Amino acid sequence: MTCDSYGDARLAAVYDALNPPGADTDFYLDLAGDTPLAILDMGCGTGWLATELARRGHRVIGADPAGAMLDIARARPGGERVNWVQSDAAHLDLATRFDLIVMTGHVFQVFLDDATTLTSLQSLRRHLKPGGRLAFETRNPAVLEWQDWTASQTQTEVVVSGKRVSVHYDVVDVAETIVTYETHFAFGPTDRNVSIGRVRFIDAARLGQLLIGAGFADLTWFGDWDRSALGAGSPEIIVVAGQARGRPQSRPAPRRQAAKAG
Repeated sequence: MTCDSYGDARLAAVYDALNPPGADTDFYLDLAGDTPLAILDMGCGTGWLATELARRGHRVIGADPAGAMLDIARARPGGERVNWVQSDAAHLDLATRFDLIVMTGHVFQVFLDDATTLTSLQSLRRHLKPGGRLAFETRNPAVLEWQDWTASQTQTEVVVSGKRVSVHYDVVDVAETIVTYETHFAFGPTDRNVSIGRVRFIDAARLGQLLIGAGFADLTWFGDWDRSALGAGSPEIIVVAGQARGRPQSRPAPRRQAAKAG
């Protein structure tokens, strides 16, 4: 059976076991700091980061288009501290304005073209307070990470509700900047599910242009969760962006990075 893993309740339940908190989580918690802020976790998924931010005293809204993920978020300990909203970034329409908006878990890569990316970024900018910041990450295309998304290299087993689930990934198509891949779930010998996902690998130069075009400025770039500088071989492209005042301006984005061979 082929399905959307984020829209299927049983597959969504596997997400936390596959994606435990790590250095990326620490980065965003540190970015939020200790002073209470109004924070939007866009693409919040199962809500671990949103609830942890709320536990630390921030006023948090978690938004995600997948109802199955939000069901898990609402039910998790501390979920009652967060206001959960079902929406994607492009169609977000909230009265609240935020000091900080974060998009984690490489959710930015689901924006597959420039038009969708611009619309989503403009929507998020409208939801920022003056002086507010947007922070997110995307995988560095120069590293060609998708070449490692094979069954042999990604095979893993997790335990969910006392049952073992085997998971692996397979790339089925690479078309310019878009990678199409399958996630294979095996709950038993005859109980298998396959979900299909598509993600965009955008370079820092084009990303900077889109951010400026959407009205952001003061772009700060990192190449990994230790806040190291963005370079050709950095695994991540992490950006923290502020709102432009008047005409969009920014320090230049890093130069376009050539993909390594092989």
